Amino acid sequence: MILCAAQISPCWKDPESGLKKMRKYAIKAIEGDAELIAFPEQALTGWDPHDTSFATKETGTLVDEMRDIARDVSIGIIGSFREIGDKKPRNTCIAIGSDGRIQARYSKMHLFSPGKEDKYFSAGTSLGTFTYGSCKIGLAICYDLRFAPLFQAYRNLGIQLMIVPSAWPSSRMKHFNLFSKSRAAEFQLFIASINTVGSTPVDNYSGGTCIVGPDGKIRTQGSNLEELIIYDIQEKKADSLRENFPINSDFLKTDYTKLCR
Repeated sequence: MILCAAQISPCWKDPESGLKKMRKYAIKAIEGDAELIAFPEQALTGWDPHDTSFATKETGTLVDEMRDIARDVSIGIIGSFREIGDKKPRNTCIAIGSDGRIQARYSKMHLFSPGKEDKYFSAGTSLGTFTYGSCKIGLAICYDLRFAPLFQAYRNLGIQLMIVPSAWPSSRMKHFNLFSKSRAAEFQLFIASINTVGSTPVDNYSGGTCIVGPDGKIRTQGSNLEELIIYDIQEKKADSLRENFPINSDFLKTDYTKLCR
């Protein structure tokens, strides 16, 4: 499954311009034979942990227009938006098929409390999975990379590729690489961490988008500029590694805290 990671700068609080940019890069991706294009966290507006403007429903205009782009260009899209919730909005990632149909959705479970995202947004409560071609894919968002049990849950479902839209700041890029490689090696799956580039009123971002193999080695990595990174995932390599080096079956399915003396 050929994935395109769209390392772009957001159109700050301008979703209409963001949609035009999304369409432009989707067209470029399909010209590069990509089947699925994934964008950074909140690429249409920029990630802002305090801003709940432009929140919409899954049936709202922004999502409808992302679905139109997927259908018009004939490419799958991983995009995100601020989704209206019961009390507070959710930071939601959505997978759209090349026919414009919604394949999966995932709302960020681990909200970035150092930036007070948890004060303005509600956390998600369910996983997001779908199959694209023959590739079993799971969704997570940015800060989620720090929480291994989430990725264990996806591994238990047989996921071969995790797509992680992110807005990871320049000051902590060593952690972005560390956690992307660690989660891939721990759970023997591909990790595609798609990062933002450029500066916003919230922070500075230096790209560094990375696609990591199930052995924990970086297969390809972005620069600090806007660019498209196209890579053939070859998801069966995750299955082969799991069969030959069965880490998951050796894992003790127990509560380790009960083993303390």
